[in-house]
Amino acid sequence: EYIDFVKFGFGTSLITPQLKEKIKVYRDAGIRPYLGGTLFELFIIRNMYDDFVKFVDQLGLDLVEVSDGSMEMNHKVKCDYITKLSKKFTVISEVGSKQADVHIPDDEWVAMMKTEIEAGSWKVIAEARESGNIGIYNKDNSANLSLIDDIVKHIKIENVLWEAPLKSQQAWFIQLLGANVNLGNIATNEAISLETLRLGLRGDTFFQFLPK
Repeated sequence: EYIDFVKFGFGTSLITPQLKEKIKVYRDAGIRPYLGGTLFELFIIRNMYDDFVKFVDQLGLDLVEVSDGSMEMNHKVKCDYITKLSKKFTVISEVGSKQADVHIPDDEWVAMMKTEIEAGSWKVIAEARESGNIGIYNKDNSANLSLIDDIVKHIKIENVLWEAPLKSQQAWFIQLLGANVNLGNIATNEAISLETLRLGLRGDTFFQFLPK
């Protein structure tokens, strides 16, 4: 009821027991499962694109993630993969590096997001990792205000999925963009807690949704 998508993060799908059965459980519950973007990169860096598509097909998935956070990839090449995959699957793409020492200028973030949406991405993920201290966040886990402001100004909010692994980040985005903001990288055992934030049932957003 409170979860739209479940990601089998990074390469976990290759070693997860009873994967097809778990996928069926999610689907029966109305949740769309998909594989982490790092898995896509693991196949691509080995020149195994066709094997990636075959693997996704074998699992019966209709949603794929395209990313370049772990490996260097020409952005046009990435967009070509998005276009190719979007003819067969719903594509979510991820912008931002998983390496803390890689800095992407704000205008480049926005340009890449725009281009990937034009290439066929249904949603673009704003990278933060599980640590919540890179990409759209600073090292102290606070929001990168200038970057997020640029994204909000130039990209339709419904097309962005903001990674927000920490409660403080979830509350911040709900206060900024409203209860229905797209949030990702949420631990499954925190789904109920996040929903209480969205509904103003927790101290962090208590005053957000009071009747006027």
